[in-house]
Amino acid sequence: MEPVKVYLPEVVGGGYRAFWDCRLRYRVVKGGKASKKSSTTALWYILHLMKYPAANLLVVRNVYRTHADSTFAQLRWAIRRLGVEHLWRAVREPLELCYTPTGQRILFRGLDHVEKLASTTVEQGVLCWVWLEEAFEIAREADFDMLDLSVPRGEVPPPLFKQTTVTFNPWHEGHWLKSRFFDRESPDVLAITTDYRCNEFLDETDRQIYQRMREENPRKYAVAGLGEWGHSEGLVFENWQVEAFSVEELRREGVRHIFGLDYGYTNDPTAFIAAAVEEATGRLYIYDEHYEKRMLNGDIAAMLQRKGYGKERIRADSAEPKSNDDLRRLGISRLQPAGKGQNSVIAGISRLQEYRMVVHPRCVHTLAELSGYVWEQAGDGTFCNRPCDRDNHLMDALRYAMEDVPRSTTQTGQVYRYGLPRGGWR
Repeated sequence: MEPVKVYLPEVVGGGYRAFWDCRLRYRVVKGGKASKKSSTTALWYILHLMKYPAANLLVVRNVYRTHADSTFAQLRWAIRRLGVEHLWRAVREPLELCYTPTGQRILFRGLDHVEKLASTTVEQGVLCWVWLEEAFEIAREADFDMLDLSVPRGEVPPPLFKQTTVTFNPWHEGHWLKSRFFDRESPDVLAITTDYRCNEFLDETDRQIYQRMREENPRKYAVAGLGEWGHSEGLVFENWQVEAFSVEELRREGVRHIFGLDYGYTNDPTAFIAAAVEEATGRLYIYDEHYEKRMLNGDIAAMLQRKGYGKERIRADSAEPKSNDDLRRLGISRLQPAGKGQNSVIAGISRLQEYRMVVHPRCVHTLAELSGYVWEQAGDGTFCNRPCDRDNHLMDALRYAMEDVPRSTTQTGQVYRYGLPRGGWR
């Protein structure tokens, strides 16, 4: 084979030297958005699989089908960036990447199919490496232990080594990942935090977003920008978790789908949110969002149609009646203004606090807002019964959407049966 020559410092960039050289049993990286933790991990695996002919990789997420648009795509990107597309074969059913010169494989599994995880084997070489991506989705430490005992197994001949790499965004300090890997030192663990400042591939407009966030919302900046643990003190909502649930499974009786829209333009984004309320379990599932500045009403209508929500009942900000009329004229026929009045914000927050929110990991802007949405503080440091009015656009949209959930879903002991959503599922 003709050798492929790349200059790694230009391809990979800086900020990950300890990670790149680590051979410990666990490599754990928490980081803010745009910290290039996933792209660096993908580059490391493609390069080292080609370097070690007997090595194989297992990539794990909480739900198997979320791989296609995340880790599978990220590893294929790394293959292209290293200029070795001609040496790799991609298979989509089931997901797999194969290094054709040796037959080495990258396998993809989910914790939702435990039986497939436990029986995972390879024909060539050994399965010595595991990459657990978006580990914050995994709510129970016992699930991680199960994975850890399943693979890698047995002896690994040198120069190979066993290693599990864990990457995630640290949305909340109460997660088991903090106590397991960051609160106590272990000779088997490299635990590091990275942030956007080590990502030299960001352009100036990207960096300006974080600079504004630092000035306007330091708490959100600490989590989404610097990769610090999200703190619960003063949060408006503490009743939420991250989980890669199946949206299709929410297409059932007893589940009401709700949609909210908050307008923005120059300084604030237009924010759209889609969620499902299951009264029987007291859960609110947030599964889709849109978050973009400088959207004209035609752009908003096109986005809603493209996502399949054009025929849904959408609650929008009543402060913009002209925009609401425009959207109805553009085909969003069931759009309705949200109610506004005295104490409507606090009342809406109280409604949401009655539910356990389950946020799909693809809703990154929702997670960032939940992590930074706090009560205002008085001069003496005590919290007021009034939320800070900043970076709350999706939270406002969610409040609007909740107006379509009746205050009580039971009458004489009978549960109302809600209709299924009329729109598409993207």
